[in-house]
Amino acid sequence: MKTLTAVAAAAAALLAACQTAPRADAPRATAQLQPTKGNKTFGEATFEQVGGKVRVVIFVQGLRPEQDHGLHIHEVGDCSSGDGMSAKDHFNPFGKAHGPQGGSDRHAGDLPALKANKEGRAKVDIEVDLITLTAGPGNIVGRGLIVHASPDDYRTQPGGNSGARIACGVIQAG
Repeated sequence: MKTLTAVAAAAAALLAACQTAPRADAPRATAQLQPTKGNKTFGEATFEQVGGKVRVVIFVQGLRPEQDHGLHIHEVGDCSSGDGMSAKDHFNPFGKAHGPQGGSDRHAGDLPALKANKEGRAKVDIEVDLITLTAGPGNIVGRGLIVHASPDDYRTQPGGNSGARIACGVIQAG
């Protein structure tokens, strides 16, 4: 009986892992972050649909060392203005208040801070709800990804008082 119970538990664990593990055919997207005018910040982002969430992995360089920097998905995938303002406001398809990642009240585009190390590099690796790479109101393909000069205070509406836009990229399928 113990063997049967162990086998059943192992099967349940494998089934659960299969439901959250990325599939080879899972939707994916990327963004190349380029510096806005007068800045040197750059990086890359990958997005992968994992069940009902999106795994977001972002590497950024050229940040102020040992500082936090705001990171957001914005409404429009347009970096043509030179200052990142053409990406418009935070992506907010559900009409929520601005807030920290993990909170129930936040924009879909509110991402965790980039925490720069002493070399000015940062990495975010997180699974995020409220966004998707598939059809629907939370779809981020074609939207902008913005790195800000200052930390996000997660209180000031609508943008978190995170300062100038120092890097901009467009989220593209593939």
